[in-house]
Amino acid sequence: MNGNHPAPASQVLLGKRIVITRARTQADSLARRIEEQGGEVIEFPTIEIHPPRDPRPLEEAIKKLNCYDWLMFTSVNGVERFFECMNRLKRSVAELKDVQIAAIGPETAKRLETAGVKNCLVPATYQAEGILDVLNTTAMRGKRILIPRAAKAREILPETLRQWGAEVDVVETYRTVIPPANAGKLKETLRRRAIDMITFTSPSTVSNFARLFDGQRLADILNETPIACIGPITKKTIEELGGIAAVSAQEYTIPGLVSAMVEYFQRNVLRP
Repeated sequence: MNGNHPAPASQVLLGKRIVITRARTQADSLARRIEEQGGEVIEFPTIEIHPPRDPRPLEEAIKKLNCYDWLMFTSVNGVERFFECMNRLKRSVAELKDVQIAAIGPETAKRLETAGVKNCLVPATYQAEGILDVLNTTAMRGKRILIPRAAKAREILPETLRQWGAEVDVVETYRTVIPPANAGKLKETLRRRAIDMITFTSPSTVSNFARLFDGQRLADILNETPIACIGPITKKTIEELGGIAAVSAQEYTIPGLVSAMVEYFQRNVLRP
């Protein structure tokens, strides 16, 4: 960038090389927004989304949807795999008309709307604690709740609901695995400080990234490359693995993440 004036918002990421660690099948929305701001995207997926090893628990849960009072989705992936199974079993979204539905955030709610589900509960804070904040012990006591989610996930939502007296079924809709990756090439690029920022959009993208580098501390791997992340849970994982998040989105969405990245580079544009 020329001169000593900040670039317009649409050009703040011009010339910046930014790593995306999302699953390749889900990287498009983040990549597109970065490129719209002038940035160059380097894809380095640290997770792949795979079906559950045993699909039967999800199938059985879907077959008895009329038994549940609530259906709670904690990710877009959970929604997509749930409705893939619904379609495979030739079940109709109309079966959900008497079930109250919660979505952890607007992206999850948008995917539900695409599947034909409207008017779901979306908390102001886009994490499991946010769903709990808008519910209460009295309302949940005796309710039957289905949570379709990843094989490995935080337990605060089902555990708290059970403490409140609800009957909770957690079923695996997908699992994440570490894909093949050329960690050596990326590490060399990081060593040369040829990357301007690396992004993490979930705790699993962070932990898998560290595993690809044999569990080294993030600070040692990244060589002072700034980290951008979505939300406090991902930020906490970064800190536990020896890193510091220079950017933590206040709105836990892809637009919120990119907005925070733009603000970061706007603040730092005058620095040498």
